[in-house]
Amino acid sequence: MPFFKDCIGAIDGTHITVIVPKEDQMRYRGRKGIPTTNVLAVCDFDLLFTYVLTGWEGSTHDSRIFLDVIGDLKLKFPKPLEGKYYMSGIKRIRKEKDT
Repeated sequence: MPFFKDCIGAIDGTHITVIVPKEDQMRYRGRKGIPTTNVLAVCDFDLLFTYVLTGWEGSTHDSRIFLDVIGDLKLKFPKPLEGKYYMSGIKRIRKEKDT
């Protein structure tokens, strides 16, 4: 795979339908109008998950979750070594965290 020579895997977010208390439903309501949790996942070329982060409200954009996870050492995100990278489905990444 010469086009992906230095790629070590793929990273993307996905929405999982959840049941939450009535008072939390607005925060968890995703773009399709139902309560979801946004899950960030990384997998390698053997299709093995190497990192999964759950719990974000469905209304949270993938880019905000990604920026938070790479900035928080406690979350132990597997940052690629120099010259390596992940393929990403995250369409918008800002230099500053969304507020």
